Amino acid sequence: MSRIGKKPVTLPSGVSASLSGQTIEVKGPKGTRSFSATDDVTIAVDDDKVSVAPRGNSKRARQQWGMSRTMIANLITGVSEGFKKELEITGVGYRAQIQGNVLKLNLGLSHDVDYQAPDGITITAPKQTEIVVEGIDQQKVGQVAAEIREWRKPEPYKGKGIRYKGEFIFRKAGKKK
Repeated sequence: MSRIGKKPVTLPSGVSASLSGQTIEVKGPKGTRSFSATDDVTIAVDDDKVSVAPRGNSKRARQQWGMSRTMIANLITGVSEGFKKELEITGVGYRAQIQGNVLKLNLGLSHDVDYQAPDGITITAPKQTEIVVEGIDQQKVGQVAAEIREWRKPEPYKGKGIRYKGEFIFRKAGKKK
């Protein structure tokens, strides 16, 4: 039995869900998202709850049960609150700034890095050493944050680079005489 799948997902106020076949569409104050479940699960929308149940007892049905419930919960969280990833920049001369929809990064390279924010994603730089990526799609927010971090990953000797807020970087000792 799936411990996650058994729990119904509650719809907060201001969020509505509609079901057509195996596709559930969730509307909220931040936007609209939809998810198409496989035929191995049954989705039911009640007044303020969405529940998922497996069809049969096969291994695939049990796998899809918890995953489908989590996907629906993420849709509801995205349209009501949204998702956010925070990045920190560490290093002398490393900085970020926003110009319109483009993130400009100075990372010690011979050129500045210009990152165009995709649709549905908002990138802000409250300080020169902080970047905040926000959106209603958790996968897209994580992907954009990973692409920004990829330009200059934190290195283990001085810790310079772009890291997630609160990320621990294992530090190495330098040369010893």
